[in-house]
Amino acid sequence: PVSRYGDERQNSRGVNLANHSLLRGLAGDMQPFSRDRYGVEPLLATQTDTATAGGTTVDTNPSFPSEVVADVRDTSEEETNTAIAVARKFAGTWDTVGVDERAKALERAADLLEERLAEFMALCAREAGKTVKDTIAEVREAADFCRYYAARGREQFGTPQTLAGATGEHNELSLHGRGVFVCISPWNFPLAIFMGQVGAALVAGNAVLAKPAEQTPLIAYRAVQLLHQAGIPTKALQLLPGEGAGVGSWLTSDSRIDGVAFTGSTETARLINRSLAGRDAPLATLIAETGGQNVMLVDSSALPEQVVADAISSAFLSAGQRCSALRVLYLQEDVADKIENMLAGAMQELVVGDPRMLNTDIGPVIDPEALATLQAHAARMDKEGRLIARVPMNPDLQGYFFAPSAYAIDSIGQLQREVFGPVLHVIRYRARDLDKVLEAVNNTGYGLTLGVHSRIDKTQQAIASRARVGNCYINRTMTGAVVGVQPFGGERLSGTGPKAGGPHYLLRFATERTLTINTAAVGGNASLLGLGE
Repeated sequence: PVSRYGDERQNSRGVNLANHSLLRGLAGDMQPFSRDRYGVEPLLATQTDTATAGGTTVDTNPSFPSEVVADVRDTSEEETNTAIAVARKFAGTWDTVGVDERAKALERAADLLEERLAEFMALCAREAGKTVKDTIAEVREAADFCRYYAARGREQFGTPQTLAGATGEHNELSLHGRGVFVCISPWNFPLAIFMGQVGAALVAGNAVLAKPAEQTPLIAYRAVQLLHQAGIPTKALQLLPGEGAGVGSWLTSDSRIDGVAFTGSTETARLINRSLAGRDAPLATLIAETGGQNVMLVDSSALPEQVVADAISSAFLSAGQRCSALRVLYLQEDVADKIENMLAGAMQELVVGDPRMLNTDIGPVIDPEALATLQAHAARMDKEGRLIARVPMNPDLQGYFFAPSAYAIDSIGQLQREVFGPVLHVIRYRARDLDKVLEAVNNTGYGLTLGVHSRIDKTQQAIASRARVGNCYINRTMTGAVVGVQPFGGERLSGTGPKAGGPHYLLRFATERTLTINTAAVGGNASLLGLGE
C-alpha cells in the first residue's frame, strides 16, 4: 500500500505482473528505450550551471545482444580537477539552502522515477542484465531511498537540538554537510545504490561528485539528469564517468574531498582507504559497503521445501550478483541427503535466458571478466568438490551467461574469497558441531548476511547472538532488504557502517556544530521572569 509508512513517507509503487493488460502496456512503453542510441558524457557544472558535451566515445560491451549502444566518454583529469573546484566552492551554499528544499527535490526525484519506470526498467535490463522482476525492484528501491532520506533529513537536519544547561545559557546542536562527497556506486545495483548514496549525501548538505561503475554509466547518466530536473543544481551534483584507476583515483587522492561513499569489493575499499589516508589533508570520511562470504545454517527442524525455495532465491536469482547473496549452505547431516536431492530437482526448473523475457529467472553476469572468473572457479570445484546440480542452459545463448551450479565441499576454508555469482557451496555438519561451524564462519573475517532455517526458538536465538554479521535473516530469504525496514550493511571485512536505508546513515555524511549563548549577558536571565510560582 502507498500509505504503508503512514505520514512519514509514501511507499514506492509496485507492478502487478499477473495483470496481462498492464504488462502489454509496460512492454510497449519499454520499446523506445530498447532501441535508441545514447551518448554518456560527463555532466559537469560550469560557472553558468550548464553541462559539457563533446569528446571521443567508445562503445561499452553489452551483457547480451541488443540494439541499444551506450557511447561513453571518460572524464579527463582536467575536467575532474575543475569539477572538484566547482563543488568545493558551491558546497557551503548548498548547505545553507535548508534541508526542506533539499528533501523536496529528492521527493520530486522519487515521483519522476515512478513516472519513468518503463525507461529505467529497459535500461537496467539492457545495461546490467537484470530480469523484469529485478528491474521493478531496482526502481522501487531507488524511489524508497529518496523518500526515506528526505524524511530522515527533515527530522535530523531541520531544527537544531536544544541541550540542557545552566540557567542563563542557551546551547544547541546542529548538523551540516561535511563539504564535498565522492559517491562511487556498483554495477549490480546501478540505480538503487547510486540514488541512495547520492541522495543521502545531497540531503545532508554536501556537494556530490558521482562516479558510477564502468559497466553501467548510462543508468547513472539518466539518473543524474532526473535529479537535476527534480531541482538539484548541477553545481551540487556532477557525474564523472570513467575507470576507477583514472577518475576514481584522481577523486580519492585529492585533498579537497571531505568524504567517500563506496559500494563494491573489499579489495577496492582498501585501495580507497589507503588513498584517502595518504593525503596531506583533513581526515576524510569513508563509508564502505563491501562483500561477504554469506552463509545459511539449516538444522533438522527446518522445513525442507522452504529451505530449498529460499536457498535458490538467495543464491541464484539476480545471477548471484548481490553482495547479500547466499554463498555457503550448511546442512545438518540428518537432513542433508533429502535437501540436496530437492535442491537438485528444483534447479532443473530454473530458466536462464534473455532478462527481458518474463519467464526468465536468471539473466547474464555483468561482463566477460566476471564470466571468466566464474568459469575458472567452476573448473576448480569440478576437481575439488562434488557437483550436486547445474541449471540447464541453452548452449546457443549469446552473451555472458553462466549456468548456476551447486557443489558439495568439505570446509569453508576451501574458499579463499567471495565468488560473486550463482555458485552455491554446500557443507554438511553434525548437530553437536554447531559451535565449531559458527566459529569457522566468524573466522572468515566477513560479516554481511547470515541465514538461519530452524523452527526451534532457542537455536535461532543462539545463532543470532553469536553471529558477527550485519543482517541476520531467520526462516526467509537472505536478499531483498527493504529501505527503512531492514537497514542493510555489514561489519569487519564487509563494511564500515552505518547501515544504508537506516536511521543513522545520514549522520555519517554530516558534521556537528554547537552554539552556546550567554543569555544573561544583557543583565539577567529574562526567561526566569516567565516561570510560574
